[in-house]
Amino acid sequence: MEPISLSPHTIDALVARLGRWSAGRGPLYLLLAARLRRLIDEGALPPGAALPPDRRLAAALAVGRTTVVAAYDTLRQEGRLVRRQGSGTRVARAALAPERPRVTETSNPLFLHLLESPDDVILLSCAAPSQPPPELAEAYNSLVLPSADLGYHPAGLGALRAAIAARYEARGVPTGPERILVTTGAQQGLSLLTRLLLAPGDGVLVEAPTYPGALDLFREAAAVPLPVAVGPDGVDVAEAVRVMERHRPALAYVVPRFQNPTGTVLPPLATRRLVEAANALGVPLVDDEVLADLAFDADATTAPTPTPAPTPTPTGVAAAGIPSAGIPSAGIPSAGVPSAGVPSAAYGEVISVGSLSKVVWGGLRIGWVRGPAPLIARLARLKALHDLGSDLPSQLVAIRLLDDFAPVLAARTAAVRAGHDHLRAELARRLPSWSCAPTTGGQTLWVRLPHGDGVSFAQLALRHGVAVLPGATADALGGSLRHLRLHFLAPPEVLTEAVRRLAAAWAEYAPGPDPERASLHAIVV
Repeated sequence: MEPISLSPHTIDALVARLGRWSAGRGPLYLLLAARLRRLIDEGALPPGAALPPDRRLAAALAVGRTTVVAAYDTLRQEGRLVRRQGSGTRVARAALAPERPRVTETSNPLFLHLLESPDDVILLSCAAPSQPPPELAEAYNSLVLPSADLGYHPAGLGALRAAIAARYEARGVPTGPERILVTTGAQQGLSLLTRLLLAPGDGVLVEAPTYPGALDLFREAAAVPLPVAVGPDGVDVAEAVRVMERHRPALAYVVPRFQNPTGTVLPPLATRRLVEAANALGVPLVDDEVLADLAFDADATTAPTPTPAPTPTPTGVAAAGIPSAGIPSAGIPSAGVPSAGVPSAAYGEVISVGSLSKVVWGGLRIGWVRGPAPLIARLARLKALHDLGSDLPSQLVAIRLLDDFAPVLAARTAAVRAGHDHLRAELARRLPSWSCAPTTGGQTLWVRLPHGDGVSFAQLALRHGVAVLPGATADALGGSLRHLRLHFLAPPEVLTEAVRRLAAAWAEYAPGPDPERASLHAIVV
């Protein structure tokens, strides 16, 4: 297990790795001691590592100091910790488990909550549909496997690549199957792009806040995040252009539509400016489209017809597999096409990452990358090293679903809109001091607390049976400390109960002094 960095400014790293430590039965100090014991025995807290002072850890966990003192004393009596006046609390030298090879792993609460054993905790931290649609079961029930096929398709089944390409064609972006790579979910698509395009020390432009799973990947690659703040209308494009001009990052990662976690939408003209600037500067631009289909009211959000103009593409982009002779004509969607249906690729060369997990079901691990054919070929060779191709039955089912996708999408968007309205109404009723702007699509609300910080409140919320994502987890600028990300995909009765539990936790919440700005390591380690 990868050791946890425990400098004075990275206490959030330990808090994140503790996970749902307080959700079990028994005294809090024993629950805390049990989770710390596991981290010590697994090597995540190595011999000699200094643990946070009692008061600081207690504040971060939203518990009394006596709880931390008792947990530390329990482990001291077991010989796992050493506590000395003046030198603090450290892991004992003899407490190391048998040495194991170091591995890189996530400590992100977004994923760690999924690794915990099922319990009574309501997960508002990881956003995905709570159950599959009936069309998915029907597609599996009628599945016919091929009779003469090895089943290995590193780039994806040809028919599925064609079906995904046809979706882009229908949205006005000419795309052939050779420009599509099928992946095991969008997360694998981002992972492959990170491995291919980023080297240690490379800069990567990211929004702040952004999708925490992407930050984890960039950290694993030892890349240097170059964060740009997100406002009410999406990422600050002017600042993003300045960052690209100044640093020429190896990659830029953005979520223009229904931004994760804020739900903002980047206006079409701003999207065009961002794409054209990235193309002109030779910066590969990755558009995370996973949430782009989840528009509550597509008819009310029509976009003007994009009119892209070819622009010479520098050799830096060509090195990533994007042709250097110029940007291919993207095609022009007809007037009145819903903005949810106009990809950023309509304005120039963009690497798009998509998935069926948010519209259909998270258990259907089908995603894709759309990009220039040379880049897709390189990604396919890299993917072949890891899994020889995504699950074939799932790909066959995806073909069936995409053949008549409109009813599935309509049902999902109706459900998420109802969940959005219900969650906002419950928050307004039970937690009127919290503020969150409505969104026009996506699956999450970006909530600002009137005081305190999201990390310590999330710990208290866990003890009331609801898991939320602290805003600092998603912000490479070290901000968003008073924010929480809440999804609205659960059934109405579950959302109602979740807010009731949050309100009970908030009634008990007594934050300490305002937190300092978190460091990047505190967020994503």
